[in-house]
Amino acid sequence: MGSKNVMELFSLKGRNAIVTGGGQGLGKAMAIALAQAGADIIIAARRIETALETQKIIEAEGVKCTVIKGDMRNEDDIKRMVAQVMDEYGKIDILVNNAGIWRGDDAEKVTTEDWKEVIDVNLTGPFIVSREVGNIMLKQGKGSIINVASMSGIIVNTPQNQCAYNASKGGLIMLTRSMATEWATRGVRVNALCPGYIRTEMSEDRYRRKDPAIERWFSMTPMARSGRTDELMGIAVYLASDASSFVTGAMILVDGGYTAW
Repeated sequence: MGSKNVMELFSLKGRNAIVTGGGQGLGKAMAIALAQAGADIIIAARRIETALETQKIIEAEGVKCTVIKGDMRNEDDIKRMVAQVMDEYGKIDILVNNAGIWRGDDAEKVTTEDWKEVIDVNLTGPFIVSREVGNIMLKQGKGSIINVASMSGIIVNTPQNQCAYNASKGGLIMLTRSMATEWATRGVRVNALCPGYIRTEMSEDRYRRKDPAIERWFSMTPMARSGRTDELMGIAVYLASDASSFVTGAMILVDGGYTAW
């Protein structure tokens, strides 16, 4: 049995964390959580304005925060981002692959363009980022990668049709498991965080106009509500920290019980 106090296991002091899409929504909440646990934060985002606002909040926690503008499906942007982080911070301890998009339509109506965009952002992007950052972590002999997948990677949502999104998140879960098993003996852990319906800026319009789908979602969720972004903060710190040192290749659902029914 270890001698560390359990709360010490959750400390991220002295560690550096990249959060893609960390300017708003789930990414923002997780970036703030990692900062509160002591980590310095690098936000990689396409929307620089919102990321800069989040940077102020994070720096108020007394840690360093850098914002890097880039498209996390563009290999050149990713390599430039990783190089900048290494030049400025010297190491990368944590990666949260959070950047993602949603497109929904009936399968027979989904355009090839929309399909490719969803797969590129939600699956190919995290692969490239994980590969580039993973190479750094493997040289270090330690690191934690958290892929933000979705319960949509293991179930088919209703009433909305979203085959491209579901496929991208299912693929991300399998990418997580594949990398986790390959890197398990080399000090790098890879896990998938799978949220259910979380109320964010991206979904706020649905709530404001009282989309009928929301009532359906709640009726299928044992907790009968959507989640809050702050309800992902604890699990993000857990997966990033030594508290989860024997956890890799896991698929952790945060869905209010949706997938239990």
